[in-house]
Amino acid sequence: MTTQTVHLLAKTEVARGTIAFHLEKPAGFSFRAGQAMDVILPNAGEARNTGDGRHAFSIVSAPHETELVVTTRMRDSTFKKALGSLPIGAVLEIDGPFGSLTLHKKVERAGVLIAGGIGITPFISMLRDAAHRQSPQPLALLYSNRRPEDTAFLAELRQMEKTNPHFRLVATMTDMAQSSQSWSGETGIIDADYVKRATATLPAPIFYLCGPPGMVEAMRTMLTEAGYDEDDVRSEEFYGY
Repeated sequence: MTTQTVHLLAKTEVARGTIAFHLEKPAGFSFRAGQAMDVILPNAGEARNTGDGRHAFSIVSAPHETELVVTTRMRDSTFKKALGSLPIGAVLEIDGPFGSLTLHKKVERAGVLIAGGIGITPFISMLRDAAHRQSPQPLALLYSNRRPEDTAFLAELRQMEKTNPHFRLVATMTDMAQSSQSWSGETGIIDADYVKRATATLPAPIFYLCGPPGMVEAMRTMLTEAGYDEDDVRSEEFYGY
């Protein structure tokens, strides 16, 4: 992989405290939906190979889109404070793509995407790509957040469900007592019963997990104990998001 220079095109809030950073897409840059890249801060100097100067992000945009978009919760870290303070037009570097969390090619088998919080990011790319290609593959997203206001890309996902007959969104909120918004959907954690209800009609599903390490490990254990083949469970952990 070779680093490339890009400009920051825009910053948009996609949930409370969660920002999407829109970057130039270099000519010839190609990737598969679900892959990631490193973003390197300008003038990082000696920190360019440390967590203060670079960070790995899943690519939110789909391969056919003209921008590269990454999304993060704005924690109080050196890297994120520096990234958040960059003006539009700032120069950054990217390094990638990399990663193997990509959808299987047998479209007759369903894909079940299980995301916790900001772990949604690679799945947005997958779902946009599937819609763009008009893939007949059955896809379901099981998406857990504390509150609707914390849920990145919720409006887009609801719209996707309306326009893509092969996609189903099953979102759940775990802390509605602290929410200022209404919610008529699922509440509580994603457990074995939740998964079985959400996937009952799906053909031979393969599961994809993305989120905090503890959540990913718990989901993997739960699926195995529920009788799903561990070879049909693929995962990626998000550290420091």
